[in-house]
This record gives sequence, C-alpha cells and structure tokens, in this order.
Amino acid sequence: MILTLKGVRPSCSIEKAHYHRVVVLSPAVADVLHRLGADYVVVGKTKSVDLFPKAVAVGSHIRPNFEIVASLHPDLIIVSSERFFSKELAKRVGAHFYLYNPITLDEILVHVKRLGALLGKEKEALTLVNQLREKLKKVKQLKKRPKVVYEVMQTPYLLAGRKNIVVDIIERAGGRYLIASFKKFVRLSCERVRLLKPDIYIYQMGPMNPHPVAPEERACLKNMGFLSLKVNELEFARANTKSFDNVLFLNGFFARWDSE
Repeated sequence: MILTLKGVRPSCSIEKAHYHRVVVLSPAVADVLHRLGADYVVVGKTKSVDLFPKAVAVGSHIRPNFEIVASLHPDLIIVSSERFFSKELAKRVGAHFYLYNPITLDEILVHVKRLGALLGKEKEALTLVNQLREKLKKVKQLKKRPKVVYEVMQTPYLLAGRKNIVVDIIERAGGRYLIASFKKFVRLSCERVRLLKPDIYIYQMGPMNPHPVAPEERACLKNMGFLSLKVNELEFARANTKSFDNVLFLNGFFARWDSE
C-alpha cells in the first residue's frame, strides 16, 4: 500500500487497521512519532535519529541497508524520498510505504493526523494539532516585514528554495523570503544575493554546512548591512513539530529587528 496525503492506493496485499512495526527512514518524522507517543512501534531508524533507543540502526536515510530493514519485518516504512528507498523495495519487504516530506506547516498538520490514524493515536494527533495551531496564534504582527534569505551550504553555495520547509517558517514568522524558485535548494552567486539586498541572512550549521564562516566576514557579502542569524540545521531544517517553535523564535528575532 502506498500512503499519501491525498489517499490510499493499494500496491501490496497487506491490510492492517493499525501498524505495529515501523521503520523510520525519514529523520524528520521521528519527532512526530515521538510526540504522538508511538515510540514503541519503531523497530528501525536511521543513524541520525536520536530517539527510539531500542530501535535498530539501518544506515543513513540516503543509504539504508535493505537487508537490515527486511530482517526487522516492518509493516510500515516511512521515507522522505523515493530516491533512497522506493515503493518497490517496500513491497519486497512486505511493508506499506508512507512518504513524509511536508514543505509547509499545514502539510505537517495533515501528516500528524494521518499518522495518528495509521498508528491508533487519533486522540493524541488531534491534541497535538490543536497545540501546534495555538502556537501560531502567538505570532506577533510586525510593522515592517524583513527581507530574508536562508543559506543551506556555503560551499557549494546553496540557498533554500520554496520547496523547503524553512521558507514557510520564515514567512509565517513575518519575513518576506526573497527567492521565488520552487526548488528545495537553489544555486545562486554571492553577487545575486547582493542585488537582493536582504535585511536578514539566516545560515544553518550542521551536516550540510559543518563549518560556515559568518556571512558578514566573507569578502563577497561584506558591508551589506544585514543581520545574520546562525541556526542548527537539525533543529531548523527538519519539517516536524519543532517547525512551529521555530516560527515563534524567528518572529521574536524579526520583532527585535523591526524595533531597531
């Protein structure tokens, strides 16, 4: 079975009311399962997931080990992309396939409700969705919207596009994101960023950008007058319940910029 946001389309013979043996190949979804109280169903996880200490490591989300996944006899496999583990591989294991790759906060809420239904956690999902919606009500209106860019990698130079959760986080927080391209990552030159004249330059530090130099110290970005903000990639770029906390954090940062 292939489970999507729009519905359920059969692709293998297994039918279950709820799932009890889940392999997590999407690091972002781990937080959602934990907040639903479904830790006990996770039997396998990628090595970058700190939750679920009893689950078996099955490699990275980019290179999961098929043999280890199969040995766990999962009934549901949650992935972030078919590039790394396909529907056909899930079918060979005898598991259902769920694609978790939200790019907006609203899509995260849809996934929370759907996963709650699949795991027998409907009440927990409803409570969690309501809690997350309440957080968004705390966002303060800004007098002026800051112009923002978000750096994914310094080398090669990559910025976030509109297929990236960080853009919705920025705009829900009151910022105006300057890159229109509907891609997850966008290649731009420093010269192009200078022409965009951002007010705030956000750059992440983590596996994709391990040792970034502060942008205001780089030759091509000096003397631009923006505020820079360094964020934790694993806390900020994964689309899950923490995305709602990041909206409030950025809203506060933007408000301080707005008051100067």
